[in-house]
Amino acid sequence: MPADSPVAPEDRTDGELQPQEPESAVETARQQLQRAAGYLDIDPNVVERLKHPTTVQEVTVPIERDDGTVEVFTGYRAQHDSVRGPYKGGLRYQPEVTRDECVGLSMWMTWKCAVMDLPFGGAKGGIAVDPKALSESERERLTRRFAEELRHIIGPTRDIPAPDMGTDPQTMAWLMDAYSMQQGETVPGVVTGKPPVVGGSEGREAAPGRSVAIITREVIDYYARDLAETTVAVQGYGSVGANAARLLDDWGATVVAVSDVNGAIYDPDGLDPRSIPSHDEEPEGVGRQDAPETLTNDELLELDVDVLVPAAIGNVLTEANAPDVAADIIIEGANGPITTAADEIFAERSIPVIPDILANAGGVTVSYFEWLQDINRRAWSLERVNDELETEMLAAWRDVRDAYEARDVTWRDATYIVALARVAEAHDARGLWP
Repeated sequence: MPADSPVAPEDRTDGELQPQEPESAVETARQQLQRAAGYLDIDPNVVERLKHPTTVQEVTVPIERDDGTVEVFTGYRAQHDSVRGPYKGGLRYQPEVTRDECVGLSMWMTWKCAVMDLPFGGAKGGIAVDPKALSESERERLTRRFAEELRHIIGPTRDIPAPDMGTDPQTMAWLMDAYSMQQGETVPGVVTGKPPVVGGSEGREAAPGRSVAIITREVIDYYARDLAETTVAVQGYGSVGANAARLLDDWGATVVAVSDVNGAIYDPDGLDPRSIPSHDEEPEGVGRQDAPETLTNDELLELDVDVLVPAAIGNVLTEANAPDVAADIIIEGANGPITTAADEIFAERSIPVIPDILANAGGVTVSYFEWLQDINRRAWSLERVNDELETEMLAAWRDVRDAYEARDVTWRDATYIVALARVAEAHDARGLWP
């Protein structure tokens, strides 16, 4: 049995949850990079280079509010590494957006693209703003002005943004239109995650949750368990959490708990995920559903279940609550939901943790499909998108599984080993510009 095999419980994208133990994304990303590098024979100069972004653009984004006043916001675009292809990563509208957060998330995007063997590098960006405090017309003006500020650094062969927290397909449509008007031609490939009517891909919005479900299914099979006898708790019932829960339920798993920002509902006999509205369908609607029990988000994280899927925001599993987690397996649906200290505790407790850069990589993978469709001006059917995603996820899973079995490492280490080896090989092949 592998070193971090599940133990018996007795041995133990979208709520806005506040992390108990803040840890910067860039700090976590650098620690993970350094740890993975220790398992590989690669040039330490390449590792040092990968600790830093290529560039970080900081811009001011002034907009006229509906009442005629002008408000100025700060936006960022961090571009980490493009050795394997154009930069790729989301744009988020959240009050907590910072330079360091964007840098750390751009590093994770580099690894995510590499572990999926996509021809992209990593980027991330956003605006420090509460999107709920803006009207739709204000969000549109904000997006179009942001597109103008970023125009010289984005493009279908340079840097391709996508939706993230606080943004959606409509945001990407505005950004694409603004960029296209500036260029004097329609350029659908400048962003992904658009509505299909303007060059978006079928299946893109559901893809991160679908990949979480696919990887969960494979992990359950790897540990010789039966999916039909598997209980699942999902923290964060946004696009990722809801789509993962619904697909796992379709495949026979029992989803016993889901949550949003206001708390969780719990039924040990199983909930019906398709009858529960996601955050996108009905904001904060989870708590308005009938269920035998209600829980706090913290209590959901400590439920005695087979699989826990943290799919809300970062840093929800910390040194403080990791000892009380009773799940046998953790699948990261959100980006960076586990702090470094908590990760070490789970490793010591032999609880497998499947990292975000593999589990939720369906989003960037279908974004790649969308990019290909835009370049070729030929749309794919939903069936083809899902079939291609299944193929790519299984290939990445096999690569990570092989690295895991070949070394005495955790699943996270194995995933980073696969990704870093590919990025380092590309750097070695291209060399350093004088």
